[in-house]
Amino acid sequence: MKFAYSVFSTDTPQAPPPIPKEKLLVLTVATEETDGFHRFIRSANYFNYTVKVLGMEETWKGGDVGRSIGGGQKVRLLKEAMEALADQEDLIILTVDSYDLIFAGGPEEILRKFQQANHKVLFAAEALIWPDKRLADKYPLVRSGKRYLNSGGIIGYAPYINRIVSQWNLHDNDDDQLFYTKIYVDPLQRQTLNMTLDHKCQIFQNLNGAVDEVLLKFGTDRVRVRNTVYDSLPVVIHGNGNTKMYLNYLGNYVPNAWNYEHGCRDCDDDVVDLSQLKEYPNVLVGVFIEQPTPFLPEFFQRLLTMDYPKDKLKLFVHNNVSVYHEKHIQKFWEENRNAFNSFKVVGPEENLSQGEARNMGMDLCRKDATCNYYFSMDSDVMLTNRQTLKLLIEQNRKIIGPLVTRHGKLWSNFWGALSLDGYYARSEDYVDIVQRKRVGVWNIPYMAHVYLVKGSVLRNEMKERNYFVLEKLDPDMALCRNARELGIFMYITNRHDFGRLISTANYNISHYNNDLWQIFENPADWREKYIHQNYTRIFTENYLEEPCPDVYWFPVFTEKACDELVEEMEHYGSWSGGKHEDKRIAGGYETVPTDDIHMKQIGFDKEWLHFIREFISPVTLKVFSGYYTKGYAIMNFVVKYTPERQAYLRPHHDSSTFTINIALNNKDRDFQGGGCRFHRYNCSIESPRKGWSFMHPGRLTHLHEGLPTTNGTRYIAVSFIDP
Repeated sequence: MKFAYSVFSTDTPQAPPPIPKEKLLVLTVATEETDGFHRFIRSANYFNYTVKVLGMEETWKGGDVGRSIGGGQKVRLLKEAMEALADQEDLIILTVDSYDLIFAGGPEEILRKFQQANHKVLFAAEALIWPDKRLADKYPLVRSGKRYLNSGGIIGYAPYINRIVSQWNLHDNDDDQLFYTKIYVDPLQRQTLNMTLDHKCQIFQNLNGAVDEVLLKFGTDRVRVRNTVYDSLPVVIHGNGNTKMYLNYLGNYVPNAWNYEHGCRDCDDDVVDLSQLKEYPNVLVGVFIEQPTPFLPEFFQRLLTMDYPKDKLKLFVHNNVSVYHEKHIQKFWEENRNAFNSFKVVGPEENLSQGEARNMGMDLCRKDATCNYYFSMDSDVMLTNRQTLKLLIEQNRKIIGPLVTRHGKLWSNFWGALSLDGYYARSEDYVDIVQRKRVGVWNIPYMAHVYLVKGSVLRNEMKERNYFVLEKLDPDMALCRNARELGIFMYITNRHDFGRLISTANYNISHYNNDLWQIFENPADWREKYIHQNYTRIFTENYLEEPCPDVYWFPVFTEKACDELVEEMEHYGSWSGGKHEDKRIAGGYETVPTDDIHMKQIGFDKEWLHFIREFISPVTLKVFSGYYTKGYAIMNFVVKYTPERQAYLRPHHDSSTFTINIALNNKDRDFQGGGCRFHRYNCSIESPRKGWSFMHPGRLTHLHEGLPTTNGTRYIAVSFIDP
């Protein structure tokens, strides 16, 4: 028996060969080289796109497309360019915007996805219809995906793109998106030209109305934007509408600006090498004192010790505090007016608003052709890095600020995002940037307090002279909004530790030395000003002495702390006179009285107790091992010894578990004699060091007396701790 066999083919249709990337040409319109344009070109170069720019240096006549209809000039320029490309049937044209667009993938990926779409022309899609909502019903219904056309991204074969744009016969300020929409919603044209939309964001991701759909996807080498609704990885990211700030955020990562593996990849691109310059750039430093500010003398000292040639620095100071800071500025001016190239002070008598003063400072640089940079600093910025100015110049940005933060807080001098009403919003990466878990140079929408601006930018892009005054905004917000609207990117760098922000909110200037009270509000600056430079050596190098048994001697106060505490007491002036009757204490009677003023009398009791807990308690634990002090004291006072009033103190025990006794001035220079004798051990300490403290048990074992002061005035600060 013979069988007849039928042979059926099981082969599936073969996919067409991939389109060579050489067949892709990117056309974009840009009439000037903005920061956004340069970002677009960097992303294109990273993926080796072939880009042709249309309209460069041509006057833009397409209207303000960010706020209204317009953009027809783009179609006209594209029409002109396509006339020479129309007959290249295998050429793929990708036409995109440039100022608000970045690439997240390469040509091969775009071409592969375009082939899979199986159409001759593919437009970007979005969920919002613009500019004519009346055309909505003319769009084809889609089961899933975005329904409406966006003209910021088009890809198609050259002859088909040419057939579309050749229909343009309108004006430069007519609307480009409306033009494309009318062609697309015409069923006959849609079929004849074989057009469709990128409904599920395979190639084009328009951010307007879709910010909540996207997130960053970090890879080993580069970062992608992922659309979580369609689970796609778009290649072209377009910050259309009011999403340009969000695109700036994405651009801090995409495609290769920063990732977890390598950190900042482009921080060292296009930097200025100051070592190769014949001379340092000229910088105008604008200092703004707009409210009473703690530690202002220290601010000026840091300015003076900044590592930058002083002959290249001009100083402009605006003081808006009527009386309080004039003495600080006057002293600094008298001592250092010749240290800088020039020194100009504008005081409260000029009656300038903050915005007017800041405009004045910026204008001084704008009008000076030799001014290469303008460095604006508020008085609440404490730059601890002497290299700050050099480091900012080296980054070569139009506007850049150093990250500074409130000590121990997330409060900083920048915002990572803005809310819809233009105020603070926390970006996803804000905390990591502030805490320096992500280190780099970051494009941000708002900065304040301290920043560097190129002089050339002030004389060109920012040549108008009223950037700090706008509607009801504060000056910093006005400046930043104006910069954003001009398309100027603002950056913050956290590549180094630069310093911190002073808190001025609760600064009480009713005292004689007001900074003494800043131990809570500005602990880092208080410690730096008032705690002895060798204090930490107590714990690292055992830097203390035991001159008598269980009497420990260690550094705690700077000379400035000693001087200011004495000045504060003398300014208060109501010394007790060393009388037994004392209404300040329980019972009203002091057995062994001193001529003193209590910390409570000058309103310094809470601050002093905090000082004890922060700086005395750790020493207590070190020298009296196993004893954990509560750091509590009722009796805290400054004693004044003089031969005329009270020269010595008879033997006594203190009503404390332990006592501290801090020398507030210098023996032999301010007084003679003095010291302390411990009877049980027949041991005397007769040469107290200014800023050093004794610590000794108060009861039972350490009967002691104050040795006579024979000349001058001796001051000591005493606390009976854990009574």
